[in-house]
Amino acid sequence: MSFARFLVALVLASDLFAVSLEDEIAQMIQASPVARNAFWGIAIADLSTGNTLYSLNADRLFIPASNTKLFTAALALERLGPDFRFQTRVLSSIAPDSEGVIPGAVTLVGAGDPNLSARLVPYDRGPASGDPLAPLEDLAGQVASRGVTRISGGIVADDTWYVWEPYPEGWTVDDTRYDYGAPVSALTINDNTFLLNIQPGASTGSLAELALVPPVEYYLLDNRIRTVAAAGERNIQVSRDPRSRQLLLWGSIPLRAAPETLAFAIDDPAEYAARAFRRALQNRGITVNGGFYVRHRFPNEETSDPSGFELAHRDSAPLIEDLGITAKVSQNLHAELALRAVARAREGLGSRAAGLQEMKLFLEEIGVSPEAYSFGDASGLDRSGLVSPSAVITLLRYMYDSPAREPWIALLPVAGQDGTLSARFGSSPAAGRIYAKTGSLSHVAALSGYARKPDGTWLAFSILVNNFNGPVAEVHSIIDRICTLIME
Repeated sequence: MSFARFLVALVLASDLFAVSLEDEIAQMIQASPVARNAFWGIAIADLSTGNTLYSLNADRLFIPASNTKLFTAALALERLGPDFRFQTRVLSSIAPDSEGVIPGAVTLVGAGDPNLSARLVPYDRGPASGDPLAPLEDLAGQVASRGVTRISGGIVADDTWYVWEPYPEGWTVDDTRYDYGAPVSALTINDNTFLLNIQPGASTGSLAELALVPPVEYYLLDNRIRTVAAAGERNIQVSRDPRSRQLLLWGSIPLRAAPETLAFAIDDPAEYAARAFRRALQNRGITVNGGFYVRHRFPNEETSDPSGFELAHRDSAPLIEDLGITAKVSQNLHAELALRAVARAREGLGSRAAGLQEMKLFLEEIGVSPEAYSFGDASGLDRSGLVSPSAVITLLRYMYDSPAREPWIALLPVAGQDGTLSARFGSSPAAGRIYAKTGSLSHVAALSGYARKPDGTWLAFSILVNNFNGPVAEVHSIIDRICTLIME
């Protein structure tokens, strides 16, 4: 075969592959009534050649859900660097006297550390274990080691490092009740959540037994859950008015049934931290006179950074470790904290608006048009957020070509192995070769990231699906089959 004929054959084969890929994806979508009635946006690009391999509605706008975290993580990594750290401090106006007495208050000062909890850092697939308040216990231990015996002015919790605007505007009231919608605060303890364990009472008709983890009293629990016969129905209902500190619980739990655990958000994390820290100090024999107080920074206020005699401090793990946690498990609060950390470092103001302004500048720098996105938060919980698959590909290309390529890709869930992709792809050819961020809201599913083909070729892809009305598992199945197809 002449060289000219070889080139023609190569072009024809390439065209045939493109048609085949287009046809197979179309057949997958059309074969499912749930998928067929949805709005699909897909973009697939070869990172070695820059060629677009497939495009469907790639310039249209979609609700991205947690694919928003790709943009937040990239912004934080680029603007702050992988070794950026947060510091939490304990201050008093003066040092303790010769008898260990501090005549005024002690201030617990937050600066945005997202991992004051029992979580293992770096990311670990296993569940968090141990004491959720261990970091506060560490700080309390440092205070005790200073010889402090009594604090006469109570505990102040200061989260003024960031502006106090706990909930982005696009979050719903229901979001703010539960762990995935925990409020944003520069003083974050245990992801600003607590667990409520519910188990049956001793006999039929008795109230269910409740236990808090951590054991810090914060909400008033109005418990009306009754224990019913062993063959009865488990039906536990919970409600909280967003303006209230009262949790209402009612329903039934069968005798000898397994306990049920619910996770709730704490509406004022700084106040919760003050309560928990006072408890930790008292457990070490330190007398704390006075109450607990909260210092917030509201959007229209100017504040000075807290200063004084340092009784204790705690440095966070490097930022890159938390970005891995954020991406792997899709941690909403941590994404929001990362955005505000960028705002504080770059603009001197830890606000959501300042963070989104930095996002705008970053995306302009890498070539994403303002018409290709609209972000109202950093996590994707905001239902008004929009982005095009093409914009996602532009971000993925930029980060792949950046010096941070390896740590960046390592942040993402790996198909069939860890994070939010641990239970997807199974033993398919894509297992272990897809590095991608998931996204999920009601009627929204997304998966965007990289595919490493067996021949060493790297692809970038973005699949955004909106407005489906049916089982999300069916949409996930088609997304996963598309990813497996592009591996071939």
